[in-house]
Amino acid sequence: MEAAVQKRAAPTDDCGLPIVLRIRPVLELTEDQFFELCQINPELWIERNAEGELVIMTPVGGESGAREAEVLRQLGNWARQDGTGTVFSSSAGFLLPNTAVRAPDAAWVLNSRLASISAQQWEKFVPLCPDFVLELRSPTNRLQDLQAKMEEYVANGARLGWLLDPASRQVYVYRPNAEVQRLERPDTIAGDPVLPGFVLDLKELW
Repeated sequence: MEAAVQKRAAPTDDCGLPIVLRIRPVLELTEDQFFELCQINPELWIERNAEGELVIMTPVGGESGAREAEVLRQLGNWARQDGTGTVFSSSAGFLLPNTAVRAPDAAWVLNSRLASISAQQWEKFVPLCPDFVLELRSPTNRLQDLQAKMEEYVANGARLGWLLDPASRQVYVYRPNAEVQRLERPDTIAGDPVLPGFVLDLKELW
């Protein structure tokens, strides 16, 4: 289940990133070609949007990386006990129904959905939208970019999404057919009913 794509959410205009590379109609990459492009450029974090544009970014700093690791630790511990799904890190690429390839900072997918994926598909982008997605804003991320990405996840089948903003200590909660909920400085956040019994301890992140 090793990662297939490299990414991080878009930094601010001040640092000149992300670079959006428009390749259509001059070039049309197949799924295999895009996958190989990511593999031969390991120093870059690359996603593809629904318009076929390549969004090229650089890795985040140490503080954001440590926060991401803490999220994955807590989510992974819960998932091991729950046993109904699989956790993915930010290196795993998901081929969404709208043809975008995204890699949330953390994701979780029911094992019953993963059972239909072939061994060949496992080696590349996972051809589905996760049940749960989490994006963690770093100091160079534009909030509106991450908010748009969260909306995209929900539109493509995510049942729960959390956008964490450590700078403001705000959490944005996304669910299908529901208004976005903004939580101010919460200490914890619960994942029920999508992640039954999972509570993320935000004190470890703030």
